[in-house]
Amino acid sequence: MKKYITITAVVISVITIASGLTQVVMPGFVLNVIGAEVTGISKHLFGIVGMFMALFGSLMLHTVYQTHTSSTAVFWCAMQKLGAFVAVSIGVYNELFGWMAMGVAIFDLISGVLFLYYTKILKKDAH
Repeated sequence: MKKYITITAVVISVITIASGLTQVVMPGFVLNVIGAEVTGISKHLFGIVGMFMALFGSLMLHTVYQTHTSSTAVFWCAMQKLGAFVAVSIGVYNELFGWMAMGVAIFDLISGVLFLYYTKILKKDAH
């Protein structure tokens, strides 16, 4: 089971890195896809969010491939994913984003839960 959750964590991390870098490089495109207003400030702020997505995805990927995977790092990557779910859901509720953004939110929710499960597996292996 650990093998499959590890592979899943790697795939989620790579998707997070790629989507974060896309937001950094093409924030207007991504804002259009999720049905948000595109302004200079929204593009700038969305690019910053993308940078942090890429950083947390990279942290998770790096952590998975270390000799001893840090359950603390995995936990905080899970918190980033769950926080993103809440933030995007609030944005959809407040009509800042279109319903397409809920796909992103649900991906983050599932990712956060899987990362928390991965943390549990890591702690079991440590004992």
